[in-house]
Amino acid sequence: MPRYSIIIPNWNGARWLAPCLDALRAQTDQDHEVIVVDNASVDESRALLAERYPEVRVVALPHNLGFTGACNAGLRVAGGQYLSLLNNDTEADPGWIAEVVAAFERHPGAGMIASKMLLFDRRDTFHTAGDVFKRDGTPGNRGVWQKDEGQFAEGDVFSANGGSAAYRRTMLDQVGLLDDDFFFSCEDVDLAWRAQLAGWRAVYAPRAVVYHHLSASGGGVTASFHDGRNFIYLLAKDVPAVVWRRHARRILGGQLRITWDALKAWRGAAARARLRGQLAGLAGLPKMLAKRRIVQATRTISEAAVLDLLSP
Repeated sequence: MPRYSIIIPNWNGARWLAPCLDALRAQTDQDHEVIVVDNASVDESRALLAERYPEVRVVALPHNLGFTGACNAGLRVAGGQYLSLLNNDTEADPGWIAEVVAAFERHPGAGMIASKMLLFDRRDTFHTAGDVFKRDGTPGNRGVWQKDEGQFAEGDVFSANGGSAAYRRTMLDQVGLLDDDFFFSCEDVDLAWRAQLAGWRAVYAPRAVVYHHLSASGGGVTASFHDGRNFIYLLAKDVPAVVWRRHARRILGGQLRITWDALKAWRGAAARARLRGQLAGLAGLPKMLAKRRIVQATRTISEAAVLDLLSP
């Protein structure tokens, strides 16, 4: 079995697949497998894979199961000790896999490795240097839009961004896969909460570099709806009581700011989608609160350690 598995979810992404897969062919560490999970694409994705990339394992889904469904389908058939999710609109540096594996080996307590994600067409500018969870209850990309000047050293972060996240199999065996109810957006943050509460670390590896066409395979109305809904899902399912006691006013204020900003931009389709997402998040509270009991029961870290996970 290969040491490293790469799972690429794909939905009508034929235009992006070749650069992504060519970069994986060029990796210095070749002890890996590539799995493309196709979400019932109607473009030429499957034909392209069959014709040009016979080494790639294709999991063809009968209908679109979203980012989470596709990733989970790939994770279930993957054989690696380490498993990466990789957006189809990325290009990995030739040393990416080797650097991720080296980071896992340097940090045996790390269940997640976050790559340095830079913009595809502005390769000195960050998409993310690992993700954060803020005291107002919202997730964020550390360093987004900043010029890369080496300001982020290797070390702990809250989460690995799902566009290039790497996970240790033993961690996934313990805390589970992505939550299909999230469908698209914040599923990586939900997984990070479950892992962090169970005592696993997320480590940023600055030499593991991936270039990303930001929002090429997502964004707009779709992202706005799911962000609006899934931010609320995170608060209901994952955020421990100690955080609510300490930061409830910030958290509620953060949600009200999101609502107010969307109302001010009401004429925009994305703003209206964000509001619909928030309403859907409220409607989904009973399901998330039922899951909350399970998640919070797995916590092994102290309340002080929980608070230390948060960024200003």
